[in-house]
Amino acid sequence: MIELGFSVEGAARVEHTAVPTLRFALGVTSETPVRSVLLDVQIQIAARRRGYDASAHDRLFELFGPTADWGTTLRTLLWTRTTLVVPAFEGSTVVDVDVPCSYDLEVTASRYLDALSDGEVPLEFLFSGSVFYTGGAGELQTTRLSWESEAEYRLPVQVWKETMERYFRGTAWVRLSKESFDRLSAYKSRNALASWDDALEALGL
Repeated sequence: MIELGFSVEGAARVEHTAVPTLRFALGVTSETPVRSVLLDVQIQIAARRRGYDASAHDRLFELFGPTADWGTTLRTLLWTRTTLVVPAFEGSTVVDVDVPCSYDLEVTASRYLDALSDGEVPLEFLFSGSVFYTGGAGELQTTRLSWESEAEYRLPVQVWKETMERYFRGTAWVRLSKESFDRLSAYKSRNALASWDDALEALGL
């Protein structure tokens, strides 16, 4: 059996991408030379493992309800799943895990991240997949990763906010039904309003 070790060594915004993307530097170690790894990665937000101020309590109400109930409602949130190939290495290597970020506040993870003003986001990385290596007789062999393969990382909230600001400077996305959008668009046109902000302000919103 081959046992791999995992650690997340950092995170940063990826420049010049079509959508906001965070890149995590994933360290992988093995005592046995590895030919390749087909790696499935699941990233979860361990929401219980940080504190929250009063403003976050208000902004997280729709996700977790009143703070009096957080003992039972505050839960781990799935952020994303992705798959990548780790190339051949001996001893250790570092690979990139790219995570596209949505600013759609209907998405649970995005709403959670947007609600935080500072501090860190406790993340859990869970790994599964297949490891390919050379056996004692020189033949290619494969084994499944242990179900206990995981790593933790505390993502600075500011990294996520700076990534969103880079693409959506001073704005946020709101999803409307087509019927509501058409009514709002007609109101904006009829009143010769220059922007959506002007239309909402004229409506007293």
